[in-house]
This record gives sequence, structure tokens and C-alpha cells, in this order.
Amino acid sequence: MKHLLIISLMLTCATMHAASPEDIVPRPRSIETAKGAMRVAGVSIKCDPRMDSTGFLAVSRFAADLSLACGRTCAVSSPVGIGASVGSGEAKGLIFLIDRSLQPEEYRISVKPRHATISASSSEGIIHSLQTLKQLLPESVRAGVPDEKARWVLPCCEISDGPEFGWRGLMLDCSRHFWSTDEIKRCLDLMEAFKLNRFHWHLTDDQGWRIEIKSLPLLTQIACWREGTATSDDPASSDHVRYGGYYSQDEIREIVRYAADRGITVVPEISMPGHFLAALSAYPETGCTGGPYAAATGWGVSDQLICAGKEESYAFLESVISEVAGLFPSEYVHVGFRDCLLGEWEKCPDCQKMIGTLGLHGDGRRSAEEQLLGYFKARVSTMLAAEGKKAVFCSGTPAADDGGAATMCGNGEYTEIHEDGRLAGLQTDIWTEYISSPEALEETLLGRLGPLSEAQW
Repeated sequence: MKHLLIISLMLTCATMHAASPEDIVPRPRSIETAKGAMRVAGVSIKCDPRMDSTGFLAVSRFAADLSLACGRTCAVSSPVGIGASVGSGEAKGLIFLIDRSLQPEEYRISVKPRHATISASSSEGIIHSLQTLKQLLPESVRAGVPDEKARWVLPCCEISDGPEFGWRGLMLDCSRHFWSTDEIKRCLDLMEAFKLNRFHWHLTDDQGWRIEIKSLPLLTQIACWREGTATSDDPASSDHVRYGGYYSQDEIREIVRYAADRGITVVPEISMPGHFLAALSAYPETGCTGGPYAAATGWGVSDQLICAGKEESYAFLESVISEVAGLFPSEYVHVGFRDCLLGEWEKCPDCQKMIGTLGLHGDGRRSAEEQLLGYFKARVSTMLAAEGKKAVFCSGTPAADDGGAATMCGNGEYTEIHEDGRLAGLQTDIWTEYISSPEALEETLLGRLGPLSEAQW
């Protein structure tokens, strides 16, 4: 697996090779170049003692990469009074300072012949500055390989930078094809390199349930498996090879920590009420027909939804949401609401009884079942609010007031994110029906992330 990461990072280097500050990807807000350069082989690296542990860890990882690549140890310390030494002109080496006047993801880099100062107000700004520094250095520091013959210098320059959008994301579908934790980490490494900050983790769908819910053990005994995978666009095609996998809660915590160390928030997606067939295979009593159900082997959209008329369905979702909320620090949980085919609700006695109890009627704009979808959506939002979370929905679904939820709309490859009625950012969506190998996944990522980062930043 390690060789794939090295190849991936070297390919990344080829797409973001920077012979000068003018070539940095994404392009900084302001760049001024000057004559001269600063030597960095064996350079001392000093961090403001006020820097938090995440920022210090990021600087330490950078120092280790630089030490390996240049063949000389670059020691990291946090001396008292480092700011004063910069002001007096006595400072040498790479100096990382905390400047509370900057916005959370902003940073500034000032490279002079004897020292470079890097300023940020937060660990996120520090992490972004390190990715820029790596692009100013020889490619081997990004590839993680020794290259003592390279010219280990930083060009003298002044850079002031920060993002326009707060949500710069990547969605990865882990239901159609399952990706190991090492492969997830490779995605996160590439996201860090391109200054993305939201990993939208698509964990459930018709083709497989990928997250452990301890109170619902059948999800990881039954729902995470399917009895084959489509071999063509024909949903009836199959290789008849049992396929599956899931992330344990410990693995999820590991990924969340790994992402946080790289300035990335993990936003989980638990799709509902549609794209729920895999879950129904394990808990058929939450469906309208009672089953039997089986996780889909093809790529179409199932017409089987979780039943909106049974209280058992809402109890099931409360259990899921409670455990998901405890695993992910993210403010948001994505709950899908795309491709909601309501035919089964039209036929379901329980759904029709709920429609009657709620007094819902078609009004020429929305059917009674569409209004039931709005009721379902409101109940899910309430469950999330009880756990201190907000919902992310796919836009275009009928519902009542979303109560502070974010919405996503897109074309299947790229999405816009709206938050509190404003455009908060955008992301690329990696659907994996036809992406089944690590090499294919990395090729897709490398083809998209450079241009995407320019649009996002």
C-alpha cells in the first residue's frame, strides 16, 4: 500500500509543481517575489508557544518530511520570546507565529535570506501555510523520498492568503465500493495538499451499509454485505461474488482524528428515507412491505424506502443518529433525501394511516405522500437537534422549514453548498459505481482536485 501513496503523491507533485511562488495551487490571494533565497537543509524550526497541539503536530510532520527529503535533521522547538527575536531581527530559521488578527484559515509567509516567518491565527491556517511551503520546495518533500542533491532553498517572497469559501469538500461513496482506512487516509492526504477542509463520507446506500451501530448489530452482520456486484449498466447483471465491509467505531474515530490533524472535518452521510435497501435487509420490519429485502447488486435506485408510518422506523433512526452524533464532531450530518420514490408509501397501510392521522391532503402542489416526506424530514431534523447537530439535505425535496439545515445541489459530479441562505462553498462528488481499485480512485482524485481547489479557494 505504501508504494501507491508514494506514486500518488509524486503524481500530485507533477500537477502542482511550483518552480516559483507564482505557480502555487490554489493560487494565493497575494504574492510578491524578491531576489534571493533561504537555505532550509537542516534548518531550525521554531513554533510560537501559543500554538495548539494540532498546529504543532502539523509543523512536526512537515519537519520530518523535510528532514527525510534533504538528508539533514530539521529540529522543532517552542522557545519563549520567539516573537521578540523576529522583531529585533535576530531570528533565524523557520518561525511559526500566532497572529490573532488573521481569520481562522488565513496565513502569511515572509521569506528572507536568513529567516522565514509564517503567521496564522489557528491550526487550520498553519496547515494551509505548510502546503504552500511544500510547493515552494523540491518535489521530493511532497513525495516523501530522499533527494539530497536537490537545491534545498525557499525563494524570497511575501505571501498573504486565505480562502473565499468556508466549505471546500470532497464526497467519497463507500457503499458501491468499499475503501480501506488506508485508502481513506490517502484521500485525506490529497485533500490536505489541495487545502480542502470537508470530507463528506457517504456511508450508507442501497448497495451496502458501512458504519457500525452497536445497538443495531445486524447492520454489520447483514446490511454491509451484498451477494454480488453489477458487471454492466444492466441492474440485473452480477458477478455473484459476495462483497462488503464496514468501518468499526474505532476505525471511524481513527479517521476523524487523522482528518482533524490535517484541518479536515468529516461530515457523515446516512441516506434516508430512500437509498435504504441495505438497512432494510437487516431490519425488514422498518420497511413498508416487511420484506424480504436484500442489498442491491446493481446501480439503480431502489423504490423501497424506510416506512414513514411506523414508530419502529423512527426508533431505529434515533438509535442510528445517536451513535453517529457521538462519533463525529461535525456540526452537520448529511441525511440524503435524494431520489425519494414514493410509490411504496402510496400503497403502504401504515403510511396512509399516518397521512390520515396528520390530516395531510394533496393540494395540487404537493401530494399527501410528499407532505409526509416533509413530516419525516422534520422528525429527522428534530432528532439531530436533540444531539446538537444540524442536517444537510439534498435540495429539491419538498419539506417544511429546515430549521438551519444546509442544502446541497449539484450535477452528480460537483455540488454547491448553501448554508443559512448563502453560498458557503462547493465540493466534488466521487461516486464509485465504476471506480473499484485504489489506482482508479487516485487517478480520479488527481484529475479533479487541482482545478477544484482553485474554484473552492
